Amino acid sequence: MFSLAPMTTPAHIAMFSIAAHGHVNPSLEVIRELVARGHRVTYGIPPVFAEKVAETGARPVPYTSVLPGPGADPEAWGATLLDNVEPFLNDAIQALPQLIAAYEGDEPDLVLHDIASYPARVLAHRWGVPAVSLSPNLVAWDGYEEEVAEPMWAEPKRTERGRAYYARFEAWLAENGITQHPDPFAGRPARSLVLIPKALQPHADRVDERVHTFVGACQGDRTAQGDWRRPAGAEKVALVSLGSAFTKQPDFYRECVAAFGDLPGWHLVLQIGEHVDPAELGELPGNVQVRSWVPQLAILKQADLFVTHAGAGGSQEGLATATPMIAVPQAVDQFGNADMLQALGVARRLSTEEATAEALRATALALVDDPEVARRLKEIRTQMAHEGGTRRAADLIEAELPRRA
Repeated sequence: MFSLAPMTTPAHIAMFSIAAHGHVNPSLEVIRELVARGHRVTYGIPPVFAEKVAETGARPVPYTSVLPGPGADPEAWGATLLDNVEPFLNDAIQALPQLIAAYEGDEPDLVLHDIASYPARVLAHRWGVPAVSLSPNLVAWDGYEEEVAEPMWAEPKRTERGRAYYARFEAWLAENGITQHPDPFAGRPARSLVLIPKALQPHADRVDERVHTFVGACQGDRTAQGDWRRPAGAEKVALVSLGSAFTKQPDFYRECVAAFGDLPGWHLVLQIGEHVDPAELGELPGNVQVRSWVPQLAILKQADLFVTHAGAGGSQEGLATATPMIAVPQAVDQFGNADMLQALGVARRLSTEEATAEALRATALALVDDPEVARRLKEIRTQMAHEGGTRRAADLIEAELPRRA
């Protein structure tokens, strides 16, 4: 058992993130807990998430972002590595002056930041206060640069565009008194709390736990998001969700309907996001429920199968509810998460192209009736319960606060 929170003088703690569900949601229960302990918490965030932040008791500090917002078409992020990373630097450069002005005369005692919030690390340096990363997904292990980053960046770094990106990044850091190279600045925080179960971390035995502490899922009470009841007569429930960003997949959804729509005893809940019209799916059987958004955790607590894109949030919710998964990754870290879930023995990975009605149905029936899958899920859920979650995260954040005389 973890100890009760230490006696700590109330402090001003500032959290910073970007306008993306997968980056904001993992931090919210930690913020709520810090507020409950008497700290004054501010949260730098674009206005679209201000209300959600305010519900925790923290004060939103809105800033204008130029990143594609929640619900944006995935194509807005481009198709190449540089397409993906340049927007974050552009956003950081234009957001920093806004945040400097917003916090003038009210500088915090400690900075918390999402991994994508470059301005937060610059602000902590300018203010001379500690910074703690709240990572919503995997972190770098010893050897990560050689095994992953260097091969991935080899070609972009040889291009004029890639060299210009790094030159601009280094110049921005230097303007703010930081001599660190952009790669360790972005990927090697001095202190990090990892908001995923250790079971989802690749090469966990090679992660420096003097820097990174795995506290696991910080899920909290989601009743405000709505409830869901298992329909009468539903022997098995399958939830299909590709998260909030990569949902423009009508062909895939049609395969899901074909896989489960006439499967005796099954009920399908299909979340399709904002970019697909339900009419595109054709005539739907009575056991298929289609929504643009669903209270995912509430459904998973009653579901027998989760067809997921294997984002960090969905993956850990599947583990926390001991739900067998079919992982159909769409982008970025989801491919690695899908591999981890399969290696753990709790999921099967299918590419989008492989996810035909026949493959989905056969995989689902094999997973839900496999006692070894059920055993592994129960074992991992028990391990997660011992990682500490929200209260341990708050304890560790308080331990980083500067001691006052």
